[in-house]
Amino acid sequence: MLIRHGYEITVNCWQPTPMVTQMAIHDDRRRDVRAPERFVTTPEIDTATYHDPFGNLCRRFVAPAGDLTLWSDAIIEDSGLADIAWPDAVQHDVAELPDECLMYLMGSRYCETDRLSQMAWDLFGNTPPGWARVQAICDFTHQRIAFNYQNARSTRTAFEACEEGTGVCRDYAHLAAALVRCMNIPARYVNGFLTDIGVPRADPMDFCAWIEVYLGGRWHTFDPRNNIPRTGRIVISRGRD
Repeated sequence: MLIRHGYEITVNCWQPTPMVTQMAIHDDRRRDVRAPERFVTTPEIDTATYHDPFGNLCRRFVAPAGDLTLWSDAIIEDSGLADIAWPDAVQHDVAELPDECLMYLMGSRYCETDRLSQMAWDLFGNTPPGWARVQAICDFTHQRIAFNYQNARSTRTAFEACEEGTGVCRDYAHLAAALVRCMNIPARYVNGFLTDIGVPRADPMDFCAWIEVYLGGRWHTFDPRNNIPRTGRIVISRGRD
């Protein structure tokens, strides 16, 4: 299956403004790219790229005063398979986790494990460890938050999303990631494109957020916002939040 993806975003600045964007296809999917990603700015400006500590491809530039349009287009090959469930995936003891997983156990700016830990253990302490526990957390998050673009807020944290019961995909991902970490399971935040393939009345393809959880020796995709298997995810960036 070939998927065409890209974006056209216009920003307006009152004065020249340094910017960094994370909107390029993650290196993990570079082998699947069939038409190289093109990036164009209007007006034309100089840009440069680098990789951040999480391995994400970042683009930096100085936006001029006035309107600046960022445009990208690419074609990527995808298996066409929906997210795969691994119900037998086991939960690792913390002492057995790879070193690179440990930072995804800790609280972060938007995932306050200290404020959610007691609730997490009260709700999920008796669930079967492993896949079933993570899915129970995603079910809870899916039901706890009501999706509403009008209630989006860039400063909302996982704890606040839980208290307010409203938000967008980033809030679902932050709350689920925080609760999973509270249960001593590594979880990382993922930003990417999500297609509307195979889902009736789905929102058009757009930037979206979900999580990846480390179980059974590998990372697995969980999507507390949609909470159903989806096809054609294209990872852009990963991080603690």
